[in-house]
Amino acid sequence: MKYEYTGDIHRELVESYRADESPFPTYSSRTYPRRDFLRDEPLLLKQLMFPRCWNATELLNDPDETRTHLTALGRCIQNGITAYSDHDEEVLTAIVDGTLDRLPAVRRALKKDVEAAYKGDPAAKSYCEIIRSYPGFHAIMSHRIAHILYEEDIFSYARELAEYTKTETGIDIHPGAEIGEYFFVDHGSGVVIGETTTVGDWVRIYQNVTLGALHFEEDEESEEHMLAKDYNRHPDIGDHVVIGAGSNVLGTIEIGDHVSIGANSWVTDDVPDNTSVFIADHPKQKQKSNR
Repeated sequence: MKYEYTGDIHRELVESYRADESPFPTYSSRTYPRRDFLRDEPLLLKQLMFPRCWNATELLNDPDETRTHLTALGRCIQNGITAYSDHDEEVLTAIVDGTLDRLPAVRRALKKDVEAAYKGDPAAKSYCEIIRSYPGFHAIMSHRIAHILYEEDIFSYARELAEYTKTETGIDIHPGAEIGEYFFVDHGSGVVIGETTTVGDWVRIYQNVTLGALHFEEDEESEEHMLAKDYNRHPDIGDHVVIGAGSNVLGTIEIGDHVSIGANSWVTDDVPDNTSVFIADHPKQKQKSNR
């Protein structure tokens, strides 16, 4: 079966493009440098979400062209799901349709992520710069689609998308992680967010941060020392949280709202609301002449 998108979301997407206002890009006459992709999903998704920034201005006023892009993305998703499962045609089409039908909501969420990046980074000069160049934004764009697939029990293909995004951005977000609105990863290299992590709204994370497990349980029914699966092992992060570079937040702990975790912190206990965590005694450094 060759997938063909037959819904009405292409019209809603076109209306949402027309409704864009500054500081989001509103011009339609610029052509940006080419960015090649090793697979088709990332570019199709970027064009559908922000056509003005990805040389896809034909989508702005042409619902039929938007439908064509939706069909192309749908076929990629269909092929990805088929590679890992034996779903019949009806179930497969329903999953793909359901994923594409959520794209307007994904676009609304991504616009909030752009806003969070702009407000959270003094170096950001424009929304278009964030959309095209920020690895943290590319990572959350891919994650918001991968998470939809994960919720549909399409685990392997969702993980494949996440792993491809990691090779592009250096940011490893498991598709099972639940991430709220206004999310921003700055710089991003080395960030790891585990499967059962939950993240609230307005959370900002810097490079080399791990939201991970503290230890792993063995499957008691296995005689081969296999680790247990499908249990909570990662932290819950509240709203308005900042996690500094090099920090490790580990285990099934709760980080409250309005918390600041300083760089290189090691956090394995709950942190209450309105709290700052930091290393009290930094190692002393000395300088000596090399002459």
